[in-house]
Amino acid sequence: MQQHEMAKQFIAKLGWFSPLSREGHEVLRGLTSARPRRLLPGEDIIGEGERPRAVNILVSGWACRCKQLTNGRRQIISLILPGDTCEHVVFVPDEMDHSIIALSPSSTIEMPQNVLDILAREHPHLALALKWEAFVGTAVQREWTVNLGQRTAVERMAHLFCELFVRLQMVGLAEGQGFAMPLTQGDLADALGLSTVHVNRTLQELRGRGLLNLRNRHLTILDFDVLSATANFNRAYLHLSSRAQVNGKAEAS
Repeated sequence: MQQHEMAKQFIAKLGWFSPLSREGHEVLRGLTSARPRRLLPGEDIIGEGERPRAVNILVSGWACRCKQLTNGRRQIISLILPGDTCEHVVFVPDEMDHSIIALSPSSTIEMPQNVLDILAREHPHLALALKWEAFVGTAVQREWTVNLGQRTAVERMAHLFCELFVRLQMVGLAEGQGFAMPLTQGDLADALGLSTVHVNRTLQELRGRGLLNLRNRHLTILDFDVLSATANFNRAYLHLSSRAQVNGKAEAS
């Protein structure tokens, strides 16, 4: 992949939150032209207790924010997809209170804090887009809390798949009605608060209803409308721009 294409999804995503001028595109390409860091599945992008030097942008692969308990159990707090920032850009903490881990072969690029300060001062429209990106990340976190606290296993899984489809469609990584999904059943269990046995049963139930197909790490949603109704999925929390419509039938422009 050429250097100028490394942050393609990141730039596309920011364009949903604030219109980007040609100058804005060029500024972002310059900010994200650093040599990428390559990671293997299970490798820390940044670990709990570490002091972040910069904001990491995921440019390929999937990652997650998670908390690891002393007994080895893990809770995935949120999933990080290509184009997402791994840390909130509004405030970079002195010390990480959770870990950010690659779930598949991945790559990241760094955006140093001093660069973010310059961006806020000299390019306020880009700073606004980054603030929106952070705000949506918090909104997704709220929805995940509802998922774990109030939805059944079928509803949780259906909701997660609807969310992933829309988020990937925003940045051009959904193909038709499906997308490549590297998550294992163990990953799904840690994200949904279920056992792996329950995850398997829930997948089989959604397949049996004719709502999805998961094969060779590729998820196809066979009926988005019914799947979203099953999950009570309302994409309003993703705060998509009214400039383009994203749903199960139309791709992002």
